[in-house]
Amino acid sequence: MRKKTDLPRKPSVVPARTTARATRAKAAPGRRATAPAPMLTASAKRTFRTKLLGWYRAQGRSLPWRETDDPYHILVSEVMLQQTQVDRVLPKYHEWLAKFPSLDVLAGADEHDVAETWRPLGYNIRPRRLQSIAREAVARFGGQLPSDEATLRSFKGIGPYTAGAVLSFAFRKRAAILDTNVARVLFRIFVGEGDPDAHAMQRHLWALSRDVLPRRHAEVFDFNQALMDFGALQCPARKPQCPTCPLRRQCRWHRA
Repeated sequence: MRKKTDLPRKPSVVPARTTARATRAKAAPGRRATAPAPMLTASAKRTFRTKLLGWYRAQGRSLPWRETDDPYHILVSEVMLQQTQVDRVLPKYHEWLAKFPSLDVLAGADEHDVAETWRPLGYNIRPRRLQSIAREAVARFGGQLPSDEATLRSFKGIGPYTAGAVLSFAFRKRAAILDTNVARVLFRIFVGEGDPDAHAMQRHLWALSRDVLPRRHAEVFDFNQALMDFGALQCPARKPQCPTCPLRRQCRWHRA
Protein backbone atom coordinates (compact mmCIF):
# COMPACT_ATOMS: atom_id res chain seq x y z
CA MET A 1 0.00 0.00 0.00
CA ARG A 2 1.25 3.46 -0.82
CA LYS A 3 0.08 6.62 0.78
CA LYS A 4 0.52 9.44 -1.68
CA THR A 5 -0.50 13.06 -1.81
CA ASP A 6 -1.58 13.16 -5.45
CA LEU A 7 -5.25 12.79 -4.51
CA PRO A 8 -7.13 15.38 -2.46
CA ARG A 9 -7.46 14.57 1.20
CA LYS A 10 -10.82 14.39 2.92
CA PRO A 11 -11.16 16.92 5.75
CA SER A 12 -10.53 15.09 8.99
CA VAL A 13 -9.05 15.35 12.44
CA VAL A 14 -5.35 14.54 12.48
CA PRO A 15 -5.04 10.92 13.70
CA ALA A 16 -3.78 10.55 17.24
CA ARG A 17 -1.04 8.15 16.15
CA THR A 18 0.39 10.76 13.76
CA THR A 19 0.43 13.40 16.47
CA ALA A 20 2.01 10.97 18.92
CA ARG A 21 4.72 9.99 16.46
CA ALA A 22 5.62 13.60 15.82
CA THR A 23 5.62 14.32 19.54
CA ARG A 24 7.89 11.38 20.26
CA ALA A 25 10.26 12.44 17.50
CA LYS A 26 10.48 15.94 18.96
CA ALA A 27 10.39 15.21 22.67
CA ALA A 28 11.87 11.76 23.27
CA PRO A 29 15.01 11.76 25.46
CA GLY A 30 18.16 11.89 23.37
CA ARG A 31 16.27 13.13 20.29
CA ARG A 32 15.77 16.70 19.23
CA ALA A 33 14.03 18.37 16.32
CA THR A 34 17.08 19.21 14.26
CA ALA A 35 17.45 20.88 10.91
CA PRO A 36 17.66 18.43 7.99
CA ALA A 37 21.12 17.01 7.41
CA PRO A 38 23.13 18.24 4.40
CA MET A 39 23.22 16.33 1.15
CA LEU A 40 25.30 13.18 0.95
CA THR A 41 28.86 12.44 0.00
CA ALA A 42 29.55 10.53 -3.19
CA SER A 43 30.78 7.58 -1.12
CA ALA A 44 27.60 7.47 1.00
CA LYS A 45 25.40 7.54 -2.10
CA ARG A 46 27.43 4.82 -3.81
CA THR A 47 27.24 2.54 -0.76
CA PHE A 48 23.52 3.10 -0.41
CA ARG A 49 22.82 2.33 -4.08
CA THR A 50 25.01 -0.76 -4.13
CA LYS A 51 23.51 -2.32 -1.01
CA LEU A 52 19.94 -1.40 -1.91
CA LEU A 53 20.18 -2.83 -5.42
CA GLY A 54 21.88 -5.96 -4.11
CA TRP A 55 19.01 -6.47 -1.68
CA TYR A 56 16.45 -5.88 -4.45
CA ARG A 57 17.99 -8.45 -6.78
CA ALA A 58 17.60 -11.05 -4.05
CA GLN A 59 14.35 -9.93 -2.39
CA GLY A 60 12.40 -7.76 -4.85
CA ARG A 61 8.85 -8.75 -5.73
CA SER A 62 7.78 -9.93 -9.18
CA LEU A 63 4.82 -7.73 -10.13
CA PRO A 64 3.07 -7.43 -13.52
CA TRP A 65 3.49 -3.67 -13.81
CA ARG A 66 7.24 -4.21 -13.57
CA GLU A 67 7.10 -6.27 -16.75
CA THR A 68 5.84 -3.44 -18.96
CA ASP A 69 6.91 0.00 -20.07
CA ASP A 70 3.41 1.00 -21.22
CA PRO A 71 2.79 4.41 -19.57
CA TYR A 72 -0.96 3.78 -19.27
CA HIS A 73 -0.49 0.39 -17.58
CA ILE A 74 1.98 1.93 -15.14
CA LEU A 75 -0.36 4.84 -14.45
CA VAL A 76 -3.18 2.39 -13.68
CA SER A 77 -0.99 0.44 -11.25
CA GLU A 78 0.21 3.56 -9.49
CA VAL A 79 -3.30 4.95 -9.02
CA MET A 80 -4.60 1.57 -7.81
CA LEU A 81 -1.78 1.25 -5.30
CA GLN A 82 -2.70 4.52 -3.63
CA GLN A 83 -4.05 3.51 -0.21
CA THR A 84 -4.50 -0.12 -1.34
CA GLN A 85 -2.50 -3.29 -0.61
CA VAL A 86 -0.69 -5.03 -3.47
CA ASP A 87 -2.56 -8.31 -3.02
CA ARG A 88 -5.88 -6.50 -3.51
CA VAL A 89 -4.60 -4.61 -6.55
CA LEU A 90 -3.26 -7.61 -8.48
CA PRO A 91 -6.57 -9.17 -9.64
CA LYS A 92 -8.19 -5.77 -10.25
CA TYR A 93 -5.21 -4.58 -12.32
CA HIS A 94 -5.67 -7.48 -14.75
CA GLU A 95 -9.45 -7.08 -14.84
CA TRP A 96 -9.21 -3.34 -15.49
CA LEU A 97 -6.73 -3.67 -18.36
CA ALA A 98 -8.75 -6.47 -19.94
CA LYS A 99 -11.79 -4.17 -19.98
CA PHE A 100 -10.04 -0.84 -20.65
CA PRO A 101 -6.82 -1.79 -22.47
CA SER A 102 -5.90 1.74 -23.56
CA LEU A 103 -6.44 5.38 -22.77
CA ASP A 104 -8.69 5.63 -25.84
CA VAL A 105 -10.95 2.84 -24.63
CA LEU A 106 -11.11 4.24 -21.11
CA ALA A 107 -11.85 7.74 -22.38
CA GLY A 108 -14.89 6.50 -24.30
CA ALA A 109 -16.19 4.11 -21.65
CA ASP A 110 -19.45 4.55 -19.76
CA GLU A 111 -18.75 6.29 -16.45
CA HIS A 112 -20.96 3.92 -14.46
CA ASP A 113 -19.16 0.94 -16.00
CA VAL A 114 -15.81 2.48 -15.05
CA ALA A 115 -16.93 3.01 -11.45
CA GLU A 116 -18.35 -0.52 -11.16
CA THR A 117 -15.20 -2.10 -12.58
CA TRP A 118 -13.15 -0.31 -9.94
CA ARG A 119 -15.11 -1.78 -7.04
CA PRO A 120 -14.26 -2.85 -4.34
CA LEU A 121 -10.92 -1.00 -4.21
CA GLY A 122 -12.46 2.06 -2.56
CA TYR A 123 -11.37 5.70 -2.73
CA ASN A 124 -13.75 5.99 -5.65
CA ILE A 125 -12.49 9.33 -6.86
CA ARG A 126 -9.59 7.38 -8.38
CA PRO A 127 -11.43 5.79 -11.34
CA ARG A 128 -13.00 9.18 -12.14
CA ARG A 129 -9.56 10.74 -12.13
CA LEU A 130 -8.18 7.99 -14.35
CA GLN A 131 -10.96 8.50 -16.86
CA SER A 132 -10.45 12.27 -16.75
CA ILE A 133 -6.73 11.78 -17.46
CA ALA A 134 -7.62 9.43 -20.34
CA ARG A 135 -9.98 11.96 -21.89
CA GLU A 136 -7.45 14.74 -21.62
CA ALA A 137 -4.73 12.53 -23.12
CA VAL A 138 -6.99 11.69 -26.06
CA ALA A 139 -8.03 15.30 -26.59
CA ARG A 140 -4.56 16.87 -26.26
CA PHE A 141 -1.99 14.17 -27.00
CA GLY A 142 -3.50 11.65 -29.38
CA GLY A 143 -4.26 9.11 -26.67
CA GLN A 144 -0.73 9.06 -25.25
CA LEU A 145 0.74 10.24 -21.98
CA PRO A 146 3.42 12.92 -22.40
CA SER A 147 6.96 12.13 -21.35
CA ASP A 148 7.92 15.37 -19.60
CA GLU A 149 7.23 16.19 -15.97
CA ALA A 150 5.67 19.62 -16.40
CA THR A 151 3.07 18.38 -18.89
CA LEU A 152 2.31 15.25 -16.89
CA ARG A 153 1.71 17.32 -13.78
CA SER A 154 -0.67 19.58 -15.68
CA PHE A 155 -3.17 16.69 -15.61
CA LYS A 156 -5.55 16.90 -12.67
CA GLY A 157 -4.80 13.86 -10.49
CA ILE A 158 -1.12 13.50 -11.42
CA GLY A 159 1.05 14.89 -8.67
CA PRO A 160 4.83 14.76 -8.11
CA TYR A 161 4.95 11.11 -7.02
CA THR A 162 2.81 9.74 -9.87
CA ALA A 163 4.68 11.86 -12.42
CA GLY A 164 8.02 10.54 -11.14
CA ALA A 165 6.76 6.96 -11.23
CA VAL A 166 5.50 7.23 -14.82
CA LEU A 167 8.66 8.99 -15.97
CA SER A 168 11.06 6.52 -14.35
CA PHE A 169 9.12 3.29 -14.91
CA ALA A 170 7.58 3.91 -18.34
CA PHE A 171 9.98 6.35 -20.00
CA ARG A 172 13.07 5.24 -18.04
CA LYS A 173 13.94 8.82 -17.21
CA ARG A 174 15.98 9.97 -14.23
CA ALA A 175 13.05 11.00 -12.04
CA ALA A 176 12.74 10.85 -8.26
CA ILE A 177 9.81 9.40 -6.33
CA LEU A 178 8.62 9.85 -2.76
CA ASP A 179 5.76 7.79 -1.38
CA THR A 180 5.36 6.78 2.25
CA ASN A 181 7.67 3.77 1.94
CA VAL A 182 10.43 5.73 0.21
CA ALA A 183 10.14 8.62 2.66
CA ARG A 184 10.45 6.22 5.61
CA VAL A 185 13.60 4.60 4.21
CA LEU A 186 15.30 7.91 3.42
CA PHE A 187 14.33 9.42 6.77
CA ARG A 188 15.58 6.46 8.77
CA ILE A 189 18.82 5.94 6.86
CA PHE A 190 19.94 9.53 6.34
CA VAL A 191 18.12 11.68 8.94
CA GLY A 192 17.04 9.61 11.91
CA GLU A 193 15.53 12.31 14.12
CA GLY A 194 13.05 15.14 13.89
CA ASP A 195 9.50 15.17 12.59
CA PRO A 196 9.27 13.17 9.34
CA ASP A 197 5.90 14.76 8.53
CA ALA A 198 7.03 18.38 8.77
CA HIS A 199 6.88 20.34 5.52
CA ALA A 200 10.56 21.23 5.69
CA MET A 201 11.45 17.57 6.23
CA GLN A 202 9.29 16.48 3.31
CA ARG A 203 11.12 18.97 1.07
CA HIS A 204 14.42 17.60 2.37
CA LEU A 205 13.34 14.01 1.68
CA TRP A 206 12.40 14.94 -1.89
CA ALA A 207 15.86 16.48 -2.27
CA LEU A 208 17.42 13.29 -0.88
CA SER A 209 15.40 11.16 -3.29
CA ARG A 210 16.77 13.18 -6.19
CA ASP A 211 20.29 13.16 -4.74
CA VAL A 212 20.57 9.37 -4.35
CA LEU A 213 19.28 8.56 -7.85
CA PRO A 214 21.82 6.72 -10.00
CA ARG A 215 23.35 8.84 -12.73
CA ARG A 216 22.80 6.14 -15.32
CA HIS A 217 19.22 6.22 -16.59
CA ALA A 218 19.28 2.43 -17.09
CA GLU A 219 19.61 1.91 -13.32
CA VAL A 220 16.83 4.28 -12.21
CA PHE A 221 13.97 1.82 -12.86
CA ASP A 222 15.40 -0.87 -10.56
CA PHE A 223 16.57 1.70 -8.01
CA ASN A 224 13.15 3.30 -7.56
CA GLN A 225 11.44 -0.09 -7.45
CA ALA A 226 14.01 -1.18 -4.88
CA LEU A 227 13.31 1.83 -2.67
CA MET A 228 9.60 1.01 -2.59
CA ASP A 229 10.09 -2.71 -1.93
CA PHE A 230 12.68 -2.05 0.75
CA GLY A 231 10.25 0.21 2.59
CA ALA A 232 7.41 -2.28 2.24
CA LEU A 233 9.31 -5.46 3.13
CA GLN A 234 12.54 -4.71 4.98
CA CYS A 235 11.79 -1.37 6.61
CA PRO A 236 8.03 -1.19 7.28
CA ALA A 237 6.57 1.31 9.72
CA ARG A 238 6.05 -1.40 12.32
CA LYS A 239 8.56 -4.14 13.09
CA PRO A 240 11.38 -3.16 10.71
CA GLN A 241 13.77 -6.03 10.06
CA CYS A 242 16.83 -4.27 11.48
CA PRO A 243 18.92 -7.40 12.32
CA THR A 244 18.97 -8.48 8.66
CA CYS A 245 19.11 -5.00 7.13
CA PRO A 246 22.05 -4.50 4.76
CA LEU A 247 21.91 -0.74 5.47
CA ARG A 248 21.91 -0.86 9.27
CA ARG A 249 25.46 0.51 9.55
CA GLN A 250 24.39 3.58 7.59
CA CYS A 251 21.08 3.93 9.39
CA ARG A 252 20.90 7.00 11.61
CA TRP A 253 17.51 5.93 13.01
CA HIS A 254 18.91 2.54 14.09
CA ARG A 255 21.86 4.20 15.83
CA ALA A 256 19.77 6.87 17.59
